[in-house]
Amino acid sequence: MRTICVDEITRNIKEMCIEANHYLTEDMKIALNQAANAEKSPLGKQILCQLEDNLKIATEDMIPICQDTGMAVIFLEVGQDVHVEGGLLTDAVNEGVRQGYTQGYLRKSVVRDPIYRENTNDNTPAVIHYDIVEGDQIKITIAPKGFGSENMSRVFMLKPADGIEGVKNAILTAVKDAGPNACPPMVVGVGIGGTFEKCAFLAKKALTRPVNEHSEISYVREMEEELLQKINQTGIGPGGLGGSTTALAVNINTYPTHIAGLPVAVNICCHVNRHCIRVL
Repeated sequence: MRTICVDEITRNIKEMCIEANHYLTEDMKIALNQAANAEKSPLGKQILCQLEDNLKIATEDMIPICQDTGMAVIFLEVGQDVHVEGGLLTDAVNEGVRQGYTQGYLRKSVVRDPIYRENTNDNTPAVIHYDIVEGDQIKITIAPKGFGSENMSRVFMLKPADGIEGVKNAILTAVKDAGPNACPPMVVGVGIGGTFEKCAFLAKKALTRPVNEHSEISYVREMEEELLQKINQTGIGPGGLGGSTTALAVNINTYPTHIAGLPVAVNICCHVNRHCIRVL
């Protein structure tokens, strides 16, 4: 049994909130650069180059890569041989988010009640997903989620008879309906299977997979490649102003489901697709 103090968790969460909002992951940098070089539309290429300039300025001047610093979504993979001491794990995570957003001067976007909408002034509470796994480590993934793209996400409760073509049509429908509102070029996270809430979780988690990595399941990998090509043929383009780069990646996760269902969730993320991963 390994012991981890909540103070260590809080400190790492704080640092990760700041890191994720200021620095793009290496896979996203490479994808954006490749898109800028390959973009066929002059205006689209100009927009992609401007996005790259924005990222460079953010890094050099230590300012957020997007003004919407998002709602903190946190995935915790907790080894069953880990003992957390010094307080509650959930409290430690939220304290890390509070410190990260206040001390990092990040925009506070969370309201206490969805109807009365009083700002909590520290971007808490976070949305936390727990998974108990083997081992004596804690893997933390932080994904600050802006709501320009979040608002464009969809869940489709398809029938099994709709099959794989129905799934593809649902994903393309979600992307086309999102259009420029998701700040393209986007990353498209997809969850297939499970239940209503499970497929949405799968889609959200898919956004944290490197954009240069495909599913290990052959038919899923083929679908990722096919859908990326079709999405980029929609002509939505960078900034929604036309071009050959509407998406940088389509990441799909699957899960077993009921004989009577075929749930599909599409969680779209904008061109920054912020996330940060650490293992304690």
